[in-house]
Amino acid sequence: MAFDLEGLRAAVADHGVVTRVVIAAIRGSSPREVGAAMLVWKNGQSGTIGGGALEFQAAEAARAGRLGLSRHALGPELGQCCGGAVTLLTEVWDAARLEAIDGEVVARAASGAAPVPLAVKRLLARARGQGVLPEAQLVGDWMVEPVLRPARQLWIWGAGHVGRALVDVLSPLPEIAITWVDTGVERFPQDVPAGVTPLSAARPTDLVAYAPRTAEHLILTYSHELDLELCNRLLRHDFAFAGLIGSATKKARFRSRLAALGHTPQQVARITCPIGDPALGKHPASIAIGVAARLLSPAHSEKTRKELSA
Repeated sequence: MAFDLEGLRAAVADHGVVTRVVIAAIRGSSPREVGAAMLVWKNGQSGTIGGGALEFQAAEAARAGRLGLSRHALGPELGQCCGGAVTLLTEVWDAARLEAIDGEVVARAASGAAPVPLAVKRLLARARGQGVLPEAQLVGDWMVEPVLRPARQLWIWGAGHVGRALVDVLSPLPEIAITWVDTGVERFPQDVPAGVTPLSAARPTDLVAYAPRTAEHLILTYSHELDLELCNRLLRHDFAFAGLIGSATKKARFRSRLAALGHTPQQVARITCPIGDPALGKHPASIAIGVAARLLSPAHSEKTRKELSA
């Protein structure tokens, strides 16, 4: 997990002062991992450290102004079945404190003004000198977290029912940055989720040239002709993964038409069609769930890694 700086900035902009609760350390079983965090303000909250009794108690403590480190035995203290123990760090953030963040690592004393441990100095030096970011961790009385930078670029082509369902499912995942493309601004919902970049263009295919060659793509526009030209452009541009919505019949027709455009069978085979899990049904939400499950699977990650290293 990493420090979601942009998400915290947005919350502070909306609410002025926000309390952030982060899992600083765990022992044994825990509902979430170190670095999982939630934001709490007077009349609301976002994010999660695992839900249930721990999250409820932590939110109440945050609103009551109980800051710093706190340790919780999940079974004896909270009646949860995890059986482990967690250490939480609760701290207040405002615009002035956010302005002081500099660099790719957020390191600060969890309580008081404890001197910087040598181990923390080494982590910071390695991040600056070698670009190796540390994992989120508690080092003595210091909390160290890398700033969140999405590791995956996902381009979703089409803002229809399935496109919207996919954005709803995938946009909360902090490791994925979504670029959402369609032919006009009116095609997008009024409220586009944070972390999603909507792009409108009369000729969406012209935007393929601006996509990173390491990006993943989901093609699901309202036009088969547009879908075909997107596949054609992507095959000439390169990508880590490309998925096309459609049936077995559409797959066969596209295979033939892409071959006529000069692509080899091996190249055309890189485009996955259909996408999703047919066993889940054809409802847009069902398709989105099936696609999301595939994108998040270890097998998919390994396949895209091999594509990029080929």
